[in-house]
Amino acid sequence: MWYSIEQIDFASGLLHVARLKGSISTTHPLRGIELRALRRLKRKQEPSRHVWMTERGAPMTAGGFRQMLRRAGQESDLGLLVHPHMLRHACGYKIANESHDTRALQLYLGHKDIRHTARYSELSSAAFNDFWKD
Repeated sequence: MWYSIEQIDFASGLLHVARLKGSISTTHPLRGIELRALRRLKRKQEPSRHVWMTERGAPMTAGGFRQMLRRAGQESDLGLLVHPHMLRHACGYKIANESHDTRALQLYLGHKDIRHTARYSELSSAAFNDFWKD
């Protein structure tokens, strides 16, 4: 995709996310499993400044990733057109359903306006789980 290897801090386990369309850029922690997978990927492929490479050795483009994900969705028989933004929405809903703070979710997703983040917590009843404890 568009990530360069310089955006990954392997020593500290951090990913520097540069956002598009006026969103807030952030730094995200990488878990051990993610860091190990990225290190393995880096060792396996030819030296490059790009994180994601195609089978032909060229940098993965946003269009190439979109096409790959679309094909995977078709092969899975989900019955809907799969696109990359669905992964972002799935992440937002998962975090909201785990009752994480909406402001933290806003920063994680890079939203400047909290209204764009509120949609993820509006559907979650999990936020009320601890309201009335015996």
